[in-house]
Amino acid sequence: MADIKKVDLQYLKEAVKEPVNFWGMAGFAVAAAYTGSIIPLGAALVAEGLYLATVPANALYRRLVDTRTKKQLFEMRRRQRDKLIDTFDPREREAVNYLKWLKKQIFDNYMKFTGAKEVPTNIQSLEQRWEDFVDLLDVYRRRKNHLRSINRQAVQNQLTQAERSVENAPDERARRIQQANVEILKRRLAAFGDLERSVKLVEGQLQSIENFFGLVNDQVVTLPTPERVSALDFEQLSDSIAMTKQMLEETSDVLGTLDDHNRQAGNYDMLVSKQ
Repeated sequence: MADIKKVDLQYLKEAVKEPVNFWGMAGFAVAAAYTGSIIPLGAALVAEGLYLATVPANALYRRLVDTRTKKQLFEMRRRQRDKLIDTFDPREREAVNYLKWLKKQIFDNYMKFTGAKEVPTNIQSLEQRWEDFVDLLDVYRRRKNHLRSINRQAVQNQLTQAERSVENAPDERARRIQQANVEILKRRLAAFGDLERSVKLVEGQLQSIENFFGLVNDQVVTLPTPERVSALDFEQLSDSIAMTKQMLEETSDVLGTLDDHNRQAGNYDMLVSKQ
């Protein structure tokens, strides 16, 4: 019920903001001012009530609002992604722009060589795969840059020193403090391993997306029939990307837990996700 009310309220708000509603009310206000009568204002209240009671509930209007909202969300995501790409280094932007160009080539070649009037849904899904590529490349570069900033040997040396401090602690309180530091350092080393594995996995996924785009373009050019092109396994790539994203989420949870331990111990220079 709460979701239904939220949706209905959305349509109501949109109806209120419609230019036709604004200018309609403005017209009644002008009429009232011109005639010096309150009758136009009363008519305005009646008209507004009727408008708000019927328009937001109209199925055609709701489809119009849904379509407009989807377009606004698409434009917002596009702008955010463009800003993200601007933060990439030249080599990364080159990879992104090449794949975007190849995607357009696939669309154009499909229409040209198959004689179809429109690009089928499976090939249109390459638009989402390109967005996935950008998102994964962002994760890849941030995690790889963080790994490069880490001196693993220094952390290992800190662990060895902390373990010695536990053995030589003068009292139980000092021992507990040093033991807590030992556990954090062990978890940090383990997190490094998770980071390395995730970087390699994402790197392989990025290569897989690039190669799939190339395969689709080859098939479109050399086997110009919709049936042959549709036989390509688009779902396999989609499932693979979904699994990669799930793994990244799981890894993020592990790294977040490690950061919590580092913050509690005051080791802010050891935060894994600070990069």
